[in-house]
Amino acid sequence: MTTLAPRASLLDALSPLKTWWPVVLGLMVLYVPSYWMLAHGLWNSDDYAHGPIVLVVTLFLIWQQRAVFTQAEKASHGEAGVGWVLLIVGLLAYALGRSQDILLFEIGSQIPVILGALLITLGAKSARALWFALFFLLFMIPLPGFVVDTATGPLKQYISVIAEQVLYAAGYPIARSGVTLTIGPYQLLVADACSGLHSMFSLSAMGLLYLYLMQHTSTTRNLIIMAAILPIAFAANIVRVMVLILVTYHLGDEAGQGFLHGFAGIMLFVIGLLFLFVLDWVLGFIFPDRPRARSQA
Repeated sequence: MTTLAPRASLLDALSPLKTWWPVVLGLMVLYVPSYWMLAHGLWNSDDYAHGPIVLVVTLFLIWQQRAVFTQAEKASHGEAGVGWVLLIVGLLAYALGRSQDILLFEIGSQIPVILGALLITLGAKSARALWFALFFLLFMIPLPGFVVDTATGPLKQYISVIAEQVLYAAGYPIARSGVTLTIGPYQLLVADACSGLHSMFSLSAMGLLYLYLMQHTSTTRNLIIMAAILPIAFAANIVRVMVLILVTYHLGDEAGQGFLHGFAGIMLFVIGLLFLFVLDWVLGFIFPDRPRARSQA
């Protein structure tokens, strides 16, 4: 009898989750094929290499809040009604995206589908507990083509101008024609991948995750860091482009287009995160966190 007690207690602990197993199974049937497709396609590119990280972080955030799945509260009729609307909209978006190969709808449907399931089964309290995990899924959605096309051109132009002016002021023989930079005997084109749009998207995800995990009590401090994420990502990308230009100038075209070119993408993240950490550290002296109130026993 004693050997069965641990097993019985485990079953008792898992019993509140039994209503969620069909939901989990349904989500796996829907989205595991989508993840498999992304893992063998889009996630292999530098622009969307953050996708698996977003997925793992989202699962970790949900696991952190796993207590909401064992709560005794039930959804009200109003919450369940809203949940059914969201679930149906999400499933229709998934069907459209899957059948027409529109990743924006296929991957984006995760949010209304999961949110709808939460509202139907557990109510609004569970949705509030998991709000950031659901929000973070936005960064798994591939950017729409019209957004990429609209933003890439101006970003390349700004980066080219700033890189040229900074390096020229530093004494380097550099000139620019549009988004083509000539330095010494080398001519470099600031390509679409160098616009930094996807890097800014990825760094925004990491910056917001950092803010969520830090849980600063100062609203002003949080707002300043949020407002600084995109400028920091843009500045980090400028540093990356200038480093590649200097590597090409000093070490040759093969060095600039070889291993160091790929490594520069990692360097961008490191520089961006360092900028973010330093800014947060400085703001900590100006807007220190207030002591958190302790709950009374």
